[in-house]
Amino acid sequence: MRLDEPRLAPLEPEEMPADIVEMFGDTRLLNIFRTIAHHPELMKSWMVFGGHILGRGTTLSPRDREIAILRVGSLCRSGYEWSQHVRIALGCGISEEEIVRIHEGTAAEGWTDAERSILDATDELVADAFITDPTWKRLSDHYDTQQRMDLVFTVGQYNLVSMALNTLGVQLEGDASRLAPPPGD
Repeated sequence: MRLDEPRLAPLEPEEMPADIVEMFGDTRLLNIFRTIAHHPELMKSWMVFGGHILGRGTTLSPRDREIAILRVGSLCRSGYEWSQHVRIALGCGISEEEIVRIHEGTAAEGWTDAERSILDATDELVADAFITDPTWKRLSDHYDTQQRMDLVFTVGQYNLVSMALNTLGVQLEGDASRLAPPPGD
């Protein structure tokens, strides 16, 4: 984690705005949601977009999506994002060994050509907000137009989320696993 304590404390259940409580019902809210609930209108809009990216509309497979998200978490040194998506990645069939290799990017052995193109595209987007022509061509060999667009928007979404988590100091829940935390954490 970049910060040892939150800059913006997560709201307690009794502090949650009524419309946010209605949105989530009786679900136990993670610290990310309890923190963003300080700005209910932002949260409601963000949840629609995040819902598309995390699966209700994306054309990426869960595996490809999680490889990109974990790579963003690693590059941004976002301990919270990394921890939450390790759980999701394991549920999508990504092995612990593969999760550890995500820190190495394409330098690690064992990635398919398609996965290497995702890792390279993610690296380029985080570093320069642009996918180079050679990487775009390699992506085109494996992914259709909508999948490539979903990849760009997925990397952008999780880069933004990592910025918010790091800056606001959102802390891990007590039961969070941190399999191979991002370097520098």
